[in-house]
Amino acid sequence: MPSSVAYLPLILSGAVLTVELTLLGSMLAAVVAFAVGFARLANTAWVRVPARIFMELFRGTSMLVQLFWAYFVLPFLGISLTPFQAAILVLGLNGGAYMSEVVRGAMLALPREQFEACIALNLKKRQRLRYVLLPQALKLMMPPFSNNIVEILKGTSLVSLISLSDMTFRAQTVRTQTGDAAVPFLTIMVIYFGLAMFFWALMRWFERGGWRPSRGKEEVQ
Repeated sequence: MPSSVAYLPLILSGAVLTVELTLLGSMLAAVVAFAVGFARLANTAWVRVPARIFMELFRGTSMLVQLFWAYFVLPFLGISLTPFQAAILVLGLNGGAYMSEVVRGAMLALPREQFEACIALNLKKRQRLRYVLLPQALKLMMPPFSNNIVEILKGTSLVSLISLSDMTFRAQTVRTQTGDAAVPFLTIMVIYFGLAMFFWALMRWFERGGWRPSRGKEEVQ
């Protein structure tokens, strides 16, 4: 029986899929979060109530059940998804439901004076949001967004149950073929922890504004 160490490259290659799922799921989650978060701030009930129902539905049910619905139940409704598509959809919708409350909370946390100043300056709603309100709200959103992205990363471990060959799926394969559970599962534990640290550091970099181009000394002078 081959040593489980010989299968480490197989497990490591599954990390690529895990990162892809995390990134794409987080991108979809961000879109959903802003759409649902702002919908919950709407004055009209026909916009606000469906957004609240969506948020409660995805926050109040298991991600595993959501994965099974997306992959096994939707085909009966005429919607067939590949395992990869089902995983991205569920990771994005589930993460977006949690992140939408962050968006809503950040907007409500802004001082009322900011809204009054926008009105006094006769700014249109789009201008208020783009130039005044959203830049301030984003600073409040970034720390909880970091935690939500890590939760999406951890949620990728469930996609092995719909036959998607991620790290967890491959670790289970190694355990079956070698009879050794310690090495493969210790390996993916270390990788998950390393990826979580990476995403936390990346989000802190964004939070500090590291993505903005720095000005040269000539411009400063």
